[in-house]
Amino acid sequence: MRRTLIKSATIISMDDTLGDLRAGDVLVEGGRIIDVRPGIELGSGTAETDVIDGTGRIVIPGLINAHMHTWQTGLRGFAANWTLLEYFRRMHAGLATVFRPDDIYIATLVGALNQINCGTTTLVDWCHNNPTPDHTDAAVRGLIESGIRAAFFHGSPKPEPKPGEPHFSEIPHPRREVERLLTGPLADRNGLVTLGLAVLGPHYSTLDVAMHDFRLAREAGLIASMHQGGGPARTPGGWEKLIEAGLVGANVNIVHGNDLSDDLLQRLVDLGASFSVTPENEMIQGHGFPITGRLLKRGVRPTIGIDLESVLAGDLFSAARVALSMQRALDNAESRKASGTIPATTTIPAREALRWVTLEGARMLGRDSQIGSLTPGKLADLVVINASDLNLFPVHDPVATVVMQTSLANIEAVMIGGVWKKRNGRLLVDGLERKKEMLAQSGRRLVQEIERQGRAA
Repeated sequence: MRRTLIKSATIISMDDTLGDLRAGDVLVEGGRIIDVRPGIELGSGTAETDVIDGTGRIVIPGLINAHMHTWQTGLRGFAANWTLLEYFRRMHAGLATVFRPDDIYIATLVGALNQINCGTTTLVDWCHNNPTPDHTDAAVRGLIESGIRAAFFHGSPKPEPKPGEPHFSEIPHPRREVERLLTGPLADRNGLVTLGLAVLGPHYSTLDVAMHDFRLAREAGLIASMHQGGGPARTPGGWEKLIEAGLVGANVNIVHGNDLSDDLLQRLVDLGASFSVTPENEMIQGHGFPITGRLLKRGVRPTIGIDLESVLAGDLFSAARVALSMQRALDNAESRKASGTIPATTTIPAREALRWVTLEGARMLGRDSQIGSLTPGKLADLVVINASDLNLFPVHDPVATVVMQTSLANIEAVMIGGVWKKRNGRLLVDGLERKKEMLAQSGRRLVQEIERQGRAA
């Protein structure tokens, strides 16, 4: 079995026992990390080994994007000037309704490839535009073809109802479709692409639907992820009723959460729910300030997601930096208001932000024993950063370099499950130009179709 040995790199393991190594080696075999330490030597008679000089490089765990609607990749930038209300009207009640399965496929495929290109090795693909099984299968096919590790969170579309049709808030999550996926393409609970549920939650559904969906997730042993916030709740007091029914626990993932009261937030934290913050998009579209600091005060950490490439860039390093900078600014302002002076020291170190996009993402998915750190025995998901690049050199604090200064241009290599997906700054994928053209054609058709319908109306 072929091995990979990265020699003499700076290692940020995100493992409290291993710590950081200024000059260390990483040995990979059989899709897993075998050893991390300085001076690994392979004796004679061992398997064939691909030895890579890591001098001037920083190796980190693969990033985990905790929330993204990858189906919107073909509409990049189209929603950049929309508030959340405009997004509901023009995306979900508009553009989303003219997607064909092929549009979902190419958007998901290229979106996932871009995530790999940016250093993401695990993507939580929150797919809520799948009106038919064909749409769902197209999204799953795109994820599998990309080679990314993914949690496919199966959702449901949100169009305006036609006469005689129920509102989407009144429609339970389709049990039959969940069962089909669990016995079909996503049957392997430890596979490269696994299943979760992107449910409406009490903010966007009736109480009966929320109860049904939470029970479905628990019965199937799946994560139930939901948006929280954005206008009045469909079910005021819904969270309290779900808590009373014993349906809120560690399998519940709350996205955004900007409007949660302090008391309710504390109850959800105490019950073990996880939280996914999408800082840049939340501030752009009007959700409110991200709840990063409110979570930290309660002893829990957020995960970080991109949310919408139809609005902003898909670079998770930037998202982590925005989350960190925003919360530092809020903390600094609070301190100045209370004391009249600049705080004596920063409230959040840079390492925290790196943890949000590695270990915390793994914990939210219940996979922290498999991914999220460069720990021997874990799956070999890692990123190699060229720290000799002009914008990073010289490196005094490797963690600060990664969090505060690294960009897409510095991502030299990406490995997923022991397989290189990017080397020497280049994605290892065939037919990329053709895929890009398919994406462009899809985006043009979607925009033209919705404009045609608007003229007809």
